[in-house]
Amino acid sequence: MSLSDPDAQLEYIDVGKSEESRRIAMRILPAAEGNTMPALVWLGGYRSDMAGTKAVELERHALSTGAACIRFDYSGHGISDGAFADGTISRWLEESLAVIDHTSPKRMVLVGSSMGGWVALRLIAELRARGEGGRVAGLVLIAPAPDFTSDLIEPNLTDAERASLAERGYFEEPTPYGPDPNIFTARLLDDGRRNRVLDGIIETGCPVHILQGMEDPDVPYRHALKLMEHLPSDDVVMTLIRDGDHRLSRPEDIERILAAVAAMSES
Repeated sequence: MSLSDPDAQLEYIDVGKSEESRRIAMRILPAAEGNTMPALVWLGGYRSDMAGTKAVELERHALSTGAACIRFDYSGHGISDGAFADGTISRWLEESLAVIDHTSPKRMVLVGSSMGGWVALRLIAELRARGEGGRVAGLVLIAPAPDFTSDLIEPNLTDAERASLAERGYFEEPTPYGPDPNIFTARLLDDGRRNRVLDGIIETGCPVHILQGMEDPDVPYRHALKLMEHLPSDDVVMTLIRDGDHRLSRPEDIERILAAVAAMSES
């Protein structure tokens, strides 16, 4: 399936007010007539977009089963408005909630990749606070990176990076995933502390399936094990992929992810 698939409708919504307003791009595949399966909601990772392999394959799976699928780009990502450097977990969470409110799926499976796993956990907490937690039929978390700013980045900052944060408000880090470096701002790090989820029990009220590569250089598999320790009261399954990397985009990885999604949708 390409991004131009006629069944998937490209739509935009405006989120935020005045100078905080940004236009968010969404691609919505409607459910087949009479289909009552939960909608599949894609939550991408840091600097990823809805044109990525896993997101497109999720929509392809939805089309084959007749389920609805919702993909979107956070501000500063893909074809949405906004500067990437303005991004924070709170900002991207606000956009995720706005997309859910706009599309109004009765039931949904949240599929979060890397940072999207963190957003998914915060999203379900917000929905539960509104009395809408029952709308989430399940969570599929791919190499989830909750609290990555405080747990994975801040403890490993170099003196030069700390100086850059103090002097310029950000630091840059080379990435193997593209020619441009990752940018981490002081605003992102500060906001990350306010959105921590690994400080206590995480109540999701739904099944959770975590897929994690053991050769992941960005989010060590021990971080996924730590997440499991905070999910003791839920139906949680973890699939450790011995030779899996962070992206988990190989055909065999996609097969595992879609199998997890299918099990959530049918339960």
